[in-house]
Amino acid sequence: MIKVACTGAGYFSRFHYDAWSRIDDVTIVGAMSRSKESAAETGYTPFDDLAEMLSSTKPDLLDIITPPPTHLDFIKTALAHGIKTIICQKPFCNNIDEAAEAIALAEQHGARIVVHENFRFQPWYRVIKKALNEGRIGDLHQITFRMRTGDGQGPRAYLDRQPYFQEMPRLLIHETGVHWIDTFRFLMGDPVGIYADLRKMNPVIAGEDAGYMIMDYADGKRAILDGNRNLDHCAENHRTTLGECIVEGTKGTLFLKGDGVVSFREFGSTDIETIMPKQDRPGFGGDCVFALQSHVVDAIKNGAALENTAQDYMRVLELEAAAYKSDDEKRRIEV
Repeated sequence: MIKVACTGAGYFSRFHYDAWSRIDDVTIVGAMSRSKESAAETGYTPFDDLAEMLSSTKPDLLDIITPPPTHLDFIKTALAHGIKTIICQKPFCNNIDEAAEAIALAEQHGARIVVHENFRFQPWYRVIKKALNEGRIGDLHQITFRMRTGDGQGPRAYLDRQPYFQEMPRLLIHETGVHWIDTFRFLMGDPVGIYADLRKMNPVIAGEDAGYMIMDYADGKRAILDGNRNLDHCAENHRTTLGECIVEGTKGTLFLKGDGVVSFREFGSTDIETIMPKQDRPGFGGDCVFALQSHVVDAIKNGAALENTAQDYMRVLELEAAAYKSDDEKRRIEV
């Protein structure tokens, strides 16, 4: 059995605990939060001190499900207790310098950190990636994602689920758009330039909640994030996909709808073929939390190569920083 300890008992942690409970050969040995009362609500042995939890439970893996200000200290504590595998939620650490420090410390201790960037593990992006690899749409020219979460209007925006969103000085890209920086890299590789034009549409929040981000590539491809958290898209659950995607190539186009359906239209045709129908899946976003955590367990048990290592994720943080620099300086940034 792989023993897992977790930090965090907030909104999103429920998806982590549920996913761990459904993975074979895994047992959760402890849950830590700022209060034992909130930790106890997870249903697992509660702690309010990380060092105490690690000493008492001696886990094989620590899953950090808390906001960025906690990440570096929690990683340091885990390494001091001999933990060799750490999963850390995104955004990863407070900034690039902290992330680099965490990576260097992990390397010194012979440990590995996986950033919990789960959107690339959503089943529709795996289907899209397979179609691209098979040449289904010919030469890829452009991916466009319209992010329309529909949760950003009015004075109570985000308060019911993730209230700290209101106080984040950087929101659209740092908290949410970073998902597509990573997903675009998964689908298309690394860009050579980035341009961002960001806005704050809801005056009650601190950060930006709308804007464009364009990643462009040496061969002319482009990936475009068109984001606005105040607007919605056609879906029963806006959090299934958070929006809609179009993947365009010389031989056809792939479409992702808000219910997770992926379809294909051949170039020059008006016929639409469904290549992944709507499915009822447990968990968040097509059960991507389960997929990511299962991927890490497979790496521990069978030596499978890891995606989303912290070392590789540094590129995502660099691109995020370039997007904000582009918005500040009103120009395209070469990366």
